[in-house]
Amino acid sequence: MQPFRQPSRRGTYQPKEPKPTPRIIPDQAFNDLFAGLKYNRDRALIAFYISAGARASELLGVRQGLVSPDQTIGVVRKGSQVLQHLPASADAFVWLRLYQQELRGMVPKHPSEPLWWTLRRPFRPLEYDAARMVFTRANQLLGANWTLHDLRHSAAKRMVRDPNLTLADVQWVMGHAHITTTEIYIAPTPDEVVAHVLAHHERQRAEGRPSRRRRATAPRCWQRCSAPRPPAGRAGEPDRERRRRQARRAT
Repeated sequence: MQPFRQPSRRGTYQPKEPKPTPRIIPDQAFNDLFAGLKYNRDRALIAFYISAGARASELLGVRQGLVSPDQTIGVVRKGSQVLQHLPASADAFVWLRLYQQELRGMVPKHPSEPLWWTLRRPFRPLEYDAARMVFTRANQLLGANWTLHDLRHSAAKRMVRDPNLTLADVQWVMGHAHITTTEIYIAPTPDEVVAHVLAHHERQRAEGRPSRRRRATAPRCWQRCSAPRPPAGRAGEPDRERRRRQARRAT
């Protein structure tokens, strides 16, 4: 009779699955993706995603009165439901102004009204499925499979790369409850490791340090054994004096 043991959530012989690494969109791929967008609304959305790092649902729920002139945009956090003003890039606000100018007089204008609308009549607030289809069409032109959430990962990776931003700053912008969640963006991607190592080899070549250098080695054993040995005698004694002393002993 053995005491009862509470079973674990994972089976006894089932190994723990590793957490997948976040997908980061390379800079060149993002530029190609951004160039494939057709409308200023889509350009403004993507610019806010890549600079503010907000979740897709958080950014789509922004109201018109939450756009601040100090280059911040207010979002309601998904978990805590707390209003937080996130800084964004100047390009994102430029695309937003162009988009708002196109819809002037066609959509309700009030601080409580949605910021993002559909482009076809009748105008309706933009939902997640419609925003995802915009991103999907841009992916099809490039033959890629990026998602809206990959933009959030890419924004976090860009901020972590900046030496002037601390990890606590990135945690606040991303809205992570624990800093350990933000630490996953510190690990370099395989592409970054390959680029760093290739740059290391290039610096070694430029400095004149070949990978294979012929070093001066000590003589081998057979070379040391075959070398003629000096005759036995006192240290530092001349050869002539040593032979004369040996002849005197023989007589």
